[in-house]
Amino acid sequence: MTTPKQYKPVLARLSDQEGEALCAQLRRELVEDVSKTGGHLGSNLGAVELTVALHRVFDTSVDRLVFDVGHQCYPHKMLTGRREAMSTLRQYGGIAGFPKPNESVHDAFIAGHASNSVAVALGMARARTMLEEDYKVIALIGDGALTGGLAYEGLSNAGKCGQQILVILNDNGMSITPNVGGVADHLAKQRLKPQYLTFKKHYRRIMNKTRPGRAVYGVTHRIKQALKQSLLPCSMFENMGFRYLGPVNGHDLPMLTKILQYAKDMDEPVLLHIKTVKGKGFLPAEENPDAFHGVSPFDPLTGKPKKEPSDNFSAVFGRTLTRLAKQDGRVCAITAAMTGGTGLERFAKTFPDRFFDVGIAEGCAAAMAAGMAKQRAIPVFAVYSTFLQRAYDMLIHDAAIDNLHVVLGVDRAGLVGDDGETHHGLFDAAFLDSVPNMTVLAPSSFAELEVMLERALFQIQGPVAVRYPRGGEGKYLGTGGDGPAEILRWGSDITLVSYGMSINDVLEAAQLLEGRGIQAEVVKLNQLTPLAPELVELSVRKTGVLLAAEEQSAQGCVGQRLASRLEQAGLPAKTVLLNCGTGFVPHGAANLLKRDLSLDGEGIFKKALEVLGRGETAP
Repeated sequence: MTTPKQYKPVLARLSDQEGEALCAQLRRELVEDVSKTGGHLGSNLGAVELTVALHRVFDTSVDRLVFDVGHQCYPHKMLTGRREAMSTLRQYGGIAGFPKPNESVHDAFIAGHASNSVAVALGMARARTMLEEDYKVIALIGDGALTGGLAYEGLSNAGKCGQQILVILNDNGMSITPNVGGVADHLAKQRLKPQYLTFKKHYRRIMNKTRPGRAVYGVTHRIKQALKQSLLPCSMFENMGFRYLGPVNGHDLPMLTKILQYAKDMDEPVLLHIKTVKGKGFLPAEENPDAFHGVSPFDPLTGKPKKEPSDNFSAVFGRTLTRLAKQDGRVCAITAAMTGGTGLERFAKTFPDRFFDVGIAEGCAAAMAAGMAKQRAIPVFAVYSTFLQRAYDMLIHDAAIDNLHVVLGVDRAGLVGDDGETHHGLFDAAFLDSVPNMTVLAPSSFAELEVMLERALFQIQGPVAVRYPRGGEGKYLGTGGDGPAEILRWGSDITLVSYGMSINDVLEAAQLLEGRGIQAEVVKLNQLTPLAPELVELSVRKTGVLLAAEEQSAQGCVGQRLASRLEQAGLPAKTVLLNCGTGFVPHGAANLLKRDLSLDGEGIFKKALEVLGRGETAP
């Protein structure tokens, strides 16, 4: 195998005392920085010692450290040349809140969704062997990500691969299998002492030199395994083929460093189980870890948010679903580990027997919803747009083929801002449209969300999705939403079409155009699938110009479908499609991203002037 040209762990020369001082400093800076920018706090505070220990043992510019989800990567970023840039975290033009290979050589792989780290790390290990290269591969996965089935697919394959791969299970609350009292705790501590680990390594090497030695080693190894499996919570991973180490105190920096060094020298699949405290070192986060998982800017002394949260689409969805569930006992709610994020706390408390959290397993949620619908329940699966992508097969195979009445609450549809390309909901309008029998509704206000959710539950047959954005409503406060489309503003010079929250930007553009003596007709789509283009066709027959604006990826967007229908209807028209393009949109405040994409009111106004041949007069 080829040897890396350099191998210099960032913190290799750091003493234990200096390392512990560094951990304390990182925690202080984390709280200070995230209090200003917002972001994931609790998970990062809990991973400080682990991150420092990793960088004492491994060179992440050569070794491959694969994060699961990636929301615990802030200390890693701070230790790999981005400490001064933390003030720009998740900000427009600043560093990302998740690992980004194009940001640093130390970021081995993109991360933003859960449960894939072991499979990705296994791929890297196999590529290393195939290409005869020399580096270590580490997957860092949290216990929450172990609720996703993909994690077990990765573990099942990695444990049998027979080559070096280190999986670190950061366990900050979920029990994997129960420990058996104080004896188990004592044995776990003894097995992880440096003296024992050194003896074990030398003993195995010496005994394997001769046939009698190998026989003796085999007997003692089987006896030890039998005792260990009866007393320690590791049999599941060892049955998969891993060498299990743990559980280890994830805040004991010297021990973590020693055990990582030991694991690094083992040429086999190893699973290191560490126990950490989410929010460690910041009392408000320790006392309320769920609230400090993802935070907006807050007071670093008290932990209180700097801005009181306002009403938002997720909260309205949760309140409305709770109200409608009181009318019909068949209504139930499903989430994939996002109870708070999707606004379902009230539903969960009101109807605990009709609320189901499947963990980070969107495919399971969609399949379960189909099973419930088949048996006459009315399941509502509330899920972020970007995470619904993971359940596409179940939507087609489990729900659509039999035309089952599964209701999807598609949260965070459109641009979400600071979390960037792994979290923008830019693909659902296209991929949901490709699902046969699917109906897709797009409210533009809180009132419309209430109306459309009730329609989805009790009036529409088959699978139906109600998609809505992150955050609050805009100036448009309409209470309609019954028909597939409606005209909000009459005009004769250009047809402006949009849906969801983008209707606010289109109405702003129409107002600006009026100031130039241009009368824009504004058509709002309430239903995206099946598309009902009749109002748009009538308007374009009059204006001869179509401009469709939407926070969606270009391929398969609603504007494309409208343009195709106009062509089929024999309506030649000047057409401008404003959307998020064919690539990925970076992180940043949504208003700045919309400005860059020409999707804000000013941008739509200028594009309209351009298509009308008036672009040279734009300010």
